[in-house]
Amino acid sequence: MGEGSVSVSSACLRGAQAQPVRVEVAASGGIPGLTIVGMPDTGVLDARSRVRCALKACGFKMPRLHFTINLAPGSIKKTGTGFDLPIAVAILMLSGQIPRQGLEHHLYVGELGLDGSVCATRGNVAYQLLARQQGRALVCAKGASGARGPKGDVRALDRLSDLRAGEDGLGRSPRLANGPEGGSCEGDGLDFSDVHGQEEAKRALLIAAAGGHGLLMVGPPGSGKTMLARRLPSILPPLEEGELEEVLLLHSVSGQDLSALSARQRPFRAPHHSISLGGLVGGGRPVIPGEISLAHKGVLFLDELPEFAGNVLQALRQPMEDRAVRLVRVDGVYSFPCDFQLVAAANPCPCGYLGDEGHHCRCSAARILQYQGRIGGPLMDRIGLHVEVRRPGSGVVIAGERGMDSRGMRERVCDARARASWRSREADGEGAPLTSALRFDAAAAGALEGLASRLALGGRSIVSMAHVARTIADVEQSDRVLRPHVLEASSYRNRLGEEGGAHV
Repeated sequence: MGEGSVSVSSACLRGAQAQPVRVEVAASGGIPGLTIVGMPDTGVLDARSRVRCALKACGFKMPRLHFTINLAPGSIKKTGTGFDLPIAVAILMLSGQIPRQGLEHHLYVGELGLDGSVCATRGNVAYQLLARQQGRALVCAKGASGARGPKGDVRALDRLSDLRAGEDGLGRSPRLANGPEGGSCEGDGLDFSDVHGQEEAKRALLIAAAGGHGLLMVGPPGSGKTMLARRLPSILPPLEEGELEEVLLLHSVSGQDLSALSARQRPFRAPHHSISLGGLVGGGRPVIPGEISLAHKGVLFLDELPEFAGNVLQALRQPMEDRAVRLVRVDGVYSFPCDFQLVAAANPCPCGYLGDEGHHCRCSAARILQYQGRIGGPLMDRIGLHVEVRRPGSGVVIAGERGMDSRGMRERVCDARARASWRSREADGEGAPLTSALRFDAAAAGALEGLASRLALGGRSIVSMAHVARTIADVEQSDRVLRPHVLEASSYRNRLGEEGGAHV
């Protein structure tokens, strides 16, 4: 083989996007070896050993030449192990051991095992989206997680030796089964019928699901707060096609399992209260999405809310408003979507039994105030519904009395969302008064104004209460918001700690 050069297309991840990278390989005389340039990190540099062993294991010859590998453009940092496959392909093309025709117009991403097998890397959905934009076929590992999500041409490669057959050695990868159109979200088998004696809390969850409102449940240990929260996805409508693609992308670049999304079930994330700030909002090296972005188009459940670090909780405020998080780093700005529904649970005091008729609270007034103050007023103000979850009676639990189930609740949620969607399309436009835009009748508008004045609500709280009332009217299939709807909405605005802390 003489001296020369060849280039193949690849990509690297930056945040939630795949950036195109051109892998250029040139051969020259001198001491045999591999030199990689173009701002590679340690993982990329390790490709020299993996590529050499994989070529020999598959029966290819490693030419006794010096190969210079340039990852262009050289102005961006290259991370990960996905450059193993394109580097090996370029060397084999340059040495004439595999045909160029039919292989040169693909996008290659994959890690190589020492035995020549092609292994999956995180972010295959992002790579597939980039390949689709470029009009190329993505060549990746066989069965790579997420490689079959969005529409596009994906070619599966099991071993490096399959390239001897040229394009015929690349198998087509079928699309991920996304479930039937309009299917349910019952993949985990959880159902609200399993929760006994909590009809008021179920009603609050139904309203929260119908309007996408945040919800805080306060109650003693064993009252069923976690059981209720974990069943919320069972009454949410399935992910739509565009939403599914966004969720697949975020989970893929984070290296998460995508099997639960195959049935279009909305994400449910429940991080432990010891989570760091970076783990919640995103970060690290390389920068990856945090829990709030992994809950995009789904539910973020924060159990034991006061136990979270104060800076972690307050970091939720801006993403909840903007539905996106922007992380500023030395190498630029990373942006991740985070349109999630916040559901939280908390005890009323450190021992958990404040206001519980069956137990005596041992906490002092100072400890109670300090514990409840950890959440912070600004975050509480952004949670639309606050509900008290009382401990069910022993007779109710033993008898197994069943109330609303997930199927019936989901039907009401879908009907309410359909009404809200129709109303938004029929809206006259911006600039209308709040009560007119939400179709309040005169009595409801007067009740809203009186309650806002008596409770000294701020602007955000007034708007939140009005939208909760509108959601309640949609659940009740009412075209107009009536006074009872406003009164019910106001019952969900009570604060943790009022009147001795026993009420939410």
